[in-house]
Amino acid sequence: MTFYIFDSFSLDELIKLSVAAFLSLIIGIERELKKKPVGLKTSLVISTFSCLLTIISIDTAYSVPSRDDINITLDPLRLAAQIVSGIGFLGAGVILRKGNDSITGLTTAAMIWGAAGIGIAVGAGFYIQAFVTVVIVVIGIEIIAPLLWKIGPKRIRMREISLKARLTDKNNIKNLHVFMKENQMFIDNIRIRDVQLENGLLYEVDIRLSTLLKLDTLAIYNLLHSLPYIKNIEIEILS
Repeated sequence: MTFYIFDSFSLDELIKLSVAAFLSLIIGIERELKKKPVGLKTSLVISTFSCLLTIISIDTAYSVPSRDDINITLDPLRLAAQIVSGIGFLGAGVILRKGNDSITGLTTAAMIWGAAGIGIAVGAGFYIQAFVTVVIVVIGIEIIAPLLWKIGPKRIRMREISLKARLTDKNNIKNLHVFMKENQMFIDNIRIRDVQLENGLLYEVDIRLSTLLKLDTLAIYNLLHSLPYIKNIEIEILS
């Protein structure tokens, strides 16, 4: 049996691991700045180990000694191919569904899968392709996406808001709807229920809406809370 120790560790493999680690840091920093679950350490570990497994997969395929009595054929990327499917359990772990039915973590899950892809690409020797891919992804997330939110189609520029409010009279539900329409707030979904209290009956509306208003959460809260028929209010900016 042949043991591969330090003598089989080449400068090329060291460069591959270093490049994979460096490129993963770019992805990790982007996630870290946005306070996402997957940051520097996770991206570094995923990409570097994916690169290592790819190197082992390729080296093993070409280092198996040939035999005259048996035709041995190995796929150089057989082990690396399992990384793509195996990394899925990490991505699934960061996808969350909130109580307001909004889904978060999809971009982070894609970044986990992408970090593994960067490691595989570098491990297979595709340095330029890996670097260009990282640059394109970072430009898309940090430049193109924010630009579309400012000058893109109307639907992309809209902010999604979850609103819960208690009204004193059921007729005020229509007044609230009119007020929101006049202030460029478009209702996507609405749920109404009666709330029985000791001192009377209130009407609770749970609204998911979209708006072009460039206001922060506090400003929207003050705008809606100024309405005299609203008893109390709860607001969450979804996007």
